[in-house]
Amino acid sequence: MSLAALLLVLTLIPFAANATDAAVITRQGNGKGAAPCMACHGVDGGGMAINGYPRLAGLDAAYLQKQLDDFANGSRANPVMQPNASALSEDERAALAKYYSALPLPAHPAAARPDAGGERLATHGDWSRGLPACTQCHAPGGVGVGANFPPLAGQPAAYIAAQLRAWQQGARHNDPLQLMRHVAQQLTPQEIDAVAGWFAAQPLPAKGSAP
Repeated sequence: MSLAALLLVLTLIPFAANATDAAVITRQGNGKGAAPCMACHGVDGGGMAINGYPRLAGLDAAYLQKQLDDFANGSRANPVMQPNASALSEDERAALAKYYSALPLPAHPAAARPDAGGERLATHGDWSRGLPACTQCHAPGGVGVGANFPPLAGQPAAYIAAQLRAWQQGARHNDPLQLMRHVAQQLTPQEIDAVAGWFAAQPLPAKGSAP
């Protein structure tokens, strides 16, 4: 084997190990207190809408890693995710973020027709209250933009609503520049449910692509 080929192999070994570790953790946990990710987020990373567990497949790797890091250091509170993220090493959290980011988007069944009020707030906002449209940050259709504005399209309505209420009540505060706290505090309970239902009903990009 040439020196160049050997160096290439040595360079790829850590990445391959991380990828393998991440795949194992999703199915079996890490043996140090972190449960299998698939128990809540599904085999394909598509989440479990009935329980309000979010989709992870196809989300931005930097966003996923930040959320795992925030769970681990207490910046983001959740009774399930905090102990699991805390049981993961920094390398394991990074590997899991890359693993889920690389997964293809799962099939997303058609949802019931959402409330028209949710669509209005999501796409136009309400500037009389200083409320921007959600899609101004999360992109048309809610497909997400980069590490700070994750996809909302196709996420469980219960999950989206729970996060909006957490920001509204101050239980979640790891958003950039406190943008989500400002938005959530302007919404009524009915508007939260309407916006969450509208995004949950939005189609994902074609299967096998990423947002």
